Amino acid sequence: MAVNYVKAKKSLGQHFLKDRNIARKIVSGLTFKESSQVLEIGPGMGILTGFLSEIPGIDLKVIEIDPESTEYLKANFPGLGPGIVLDNFLTTDITGLFPG
Repeated sequence: MAVNYVKAKKSLGQHFLKDRNIARKIVSGLTFKESSQVLEIGPGMGILTGFLSEIPGIDLKVIEIDPESTEYLKANFPGLGPGIVLDNFLTTDITGLFPG
């Protein structure tokens, strides 16, 4: 069954950014070089992810602890594919996420 919405879980300390204008401003304030490696931690429902994924030339990975959120992200951002990682950032060895 496809996940259409993810409810924030207090047990995970989740707070989702919902305002697309704020997300757009955050991403527009960032500077990227060609071939930048970007790791988004706790993307939730992917409000920032959507804007980040539109930037040409970056290698975007997201790491999310919530299985429901990762299913939502896979359904709504199929282009990220294996770049969507279900794991706890605090205990994950992130050295293998990006080449080099």
